Amino acid sequence: MTKTVSLSTPLDLPCGQILPNRIMKSALSEGLGTAHHAPDVRLERLYARWAAGDYGLIVTGNAMVDRRYLGEPGNVVLENDSELDAFQRWAKTAQDGGSPIWMQLNHPGRQANPITTDGPTVAPSAVKLDIPGIPTPRELTDTEIRDIIERFAVSAGIAEVAGFDGVQIHGAHGYLISQFLSPLANKRSDRWGGSTANRARFVLEIIRRVREAVGPGFAVGIKLNSADFQRGGFSEEESRTVVEMIAAERIDLIEISGGSYESPAMMGRPAVSARTRDREAYFLDYAETIREVAAAVPLAVTGGFRTHTGMADAIASGACDVVGLGRPTVLAPNAAQGVMADTSATLPTTQRSVKLPRRLTGTAQVKALNGALDLQWHTDQLHAMGAGGDPDPHRSLWRTAITTVRRNGVDAFRSQRGHLGTSDKKAVRKFRIERAVGRYIANPVVASLTRVGITTSFATELETIGRRTGRRRTVPVSAAFDETGAWVISQHGARSGWANNISANPAVHIKQGRQWRSGTAAFVHDDDVAKRVRTFAPNPVFASLTAASFRALQSDPVSVRISFTDR
Repeated sequence: MTKTVSLSTPLDLPCGQILPNRIMKSALSEGLGTAHHAPDVRLERLYARWAAGDYGLIVTGNAMVDRRYLGEPGNVVLENDSELDAFQRWAKTAQDGGSPIWMQLNHPGRQANPITTDGPTVAPSAVKLDIPGIPTPRELTDTEIRDIIERFAVSAGIAEVAGFDGVQIHGAHGYLISQFLSPLANKRSDRWGGSTANRARFVLEIIRRVREAVGPGFAVGIKLNSADFQRGGFSEEESRTVVEMIAAERIDLIEISGGSYESPAMMGRPAVSARTRDREAYFLDYAETIREVAAAVPLAVTGGFRTHTGMADAIASGACDVVGLGRPTVLAPNAAQGVMADTSATLPTTQRSVKLPRRLTGTAQVKALNGALDLQWHTDQLHAMGAGGDPDPHRSLWRTAITTVRRNGVDAFRSQRGHLGTSDKKAVRKFRIERAVGRYIANPVVASLTRVGITTSFATELETIGRRTGRRRTVPVSAAFDETGAWVISQHGARSGWANNISANPAVHIKQGRQWRSGTAAFVHDDDVAKRVRTFAPNPVFASLTAASFRALQSDPVSVRISFTDR
């Protein structure tokens, strides 16, 4: 007689660990690390809320294995045992509620936050993300690849000493492991690229080293993409092949998700069939197709689950062994408890987006912007609980936009500026804020407007040649055109990226209306910038406002004259 499996049925893992039920709190990046990237009482408060929720497993937000490369400024980093006591308190907080806790380990690769990174980001190949404002990464050397593999193992070993019950290797959502797997991001011709087997070598080596570094009863799981939802990228067929390879290793749980920050399926925006909508979970159909190749390794599926019925059916059918809940646990920290106690339970769901005209909302840039802001809105709720408060489902998205710029543009750098004087600190702060606004707000908005044919002489695009890469780099700028050329302002002298580019190569292109114009750029240091910026206003009525906006962001501005050469 076949035993009926329910949400409350315990699950035996290959390592011998037993999960008390089938509902998992999936990883959510908290951004609550200290200035030294360690956990503190805020994470303890947050995880105490989840610990009271009766989850069968709690997975932490992604902890970085290398502090030089962070996904976001508030990431926790686990490189050594210098903050061991803090990690022990964090682990114990979750375990006090009866739930095992696994630490998710990650390296962001080219998705590292450029504001927190000294020098270029790194990746399997020097392939840029299709997101405005994100720089081209540097290709990793073979020695560096082996160092990263070892870092995962070291971090896992310390997590075990700290009292965590396991680790989850983050191999999804466009981070470094996912980049190695994707033929779009991995163009290498050595043993780390090319065939599926070669591209999978990196993740397999990480699993093997992590398993060697921990005890036999310590759990090792992995989060893997079903696909990255990009033409020519990591496909479901390749993913099945990789799952089969991973299942042959000593792995305890494979969590299925999908997408990347270029194509954010994991943010609740994948294209789904009617059958998928009926079954709730975005990746459940895929999970069924890998059941055979996954062999005896349990499968978890995260993304889309909202009702007791949908979760219970997924477990009872055998499509997956564990149901993962991410964003629903933000507004309902005790989600597992509620779902198991009430067969009619439906979890709250909130998807936030910027209100824009319909013709703009379908562009890739706006989708990426909405995905990022939605993610940060949920992060704000985690910060509220970390501060001892409750989540606020009515929180304004504009408040989130402000906290995002503050968090990513200022706070992450305060600990690194102790040697600066007061005036220097203000200049650096203004520079960081301006760069964050440009990368995460201005660049996507201007690019989106341009793609749908909305142009203005005030907001346009400037194309320069990268001084290091030799590649074309396009950035939004404000410009004032006349018959022979255009004026633009470099708000931070020669410190901005495009200003450095024209210092090395003054040949540029600038978009005037719908036409790209060729020109030569030159700094005009004796120009009165204060007067110049007033001429940038699309209407004289707005001259004062335009000047004030530039003053708010500038540090040491200089005028740049572009003389047309195509006449």
